[in-house]
Amino acid sequence: MITARKLMFGGFIFCLALLLASIYMQHVLELEPCPLCILQRVVVLIIGVFFLIAAIHNPAKTGSRFYAGLIGVMALMGAAISARHVWLQSLPADQVPSCGPGMGFIMQNFPLADALSLVLRGSGECAEVSWTFLSLSIPAWTLLAFLGMFCLAIAAAWRQH
Repeated sequence: MITARKLMFGGFIFCLALLLASIYMQHVLELEPCPLCILQRVVVLIIGVFFLIAAIHNPAKTGSRFYAGLIGVMALMGAAISARHVWLQSLPADQVPSCGPGMGFIMQNFPLADALSLVLRGSGECAEVSWTFLSLSIPAWTLLAFLGMFCLAIAAAWRQH
């Protein structure tokens, strides 16, 4: 029987696989992540930690629903960031925002709220499509992954222990 604990652990493995794939793409395929890509990685990491804590804790129904709520909110935030990224990639070249400073510069020189605002606006480098699989870009696949994480969390919340 597939329990809530197994689903939560499966969610953790899924997040780990996504992070490993992003590291492979960056270091082996030499695809440099833009600020929105980095933000999506951070959200995947946070969701993965929540999945792992939930799997280790193995709470009763109320606790499972609490963890599912945390994961669900984070997954929807990640999906919104990914959707914004996909939208930026779909803009005509003349409407793409100009390239801004890198993520490291932004985080070192701006307060957190301003830094997040700058990152979420996106830049020219965020609009570039450098890799596709089955005609979908990395942010499009990430959007699907976030929606899958959301569904997995909901399924785990309603599972019997």
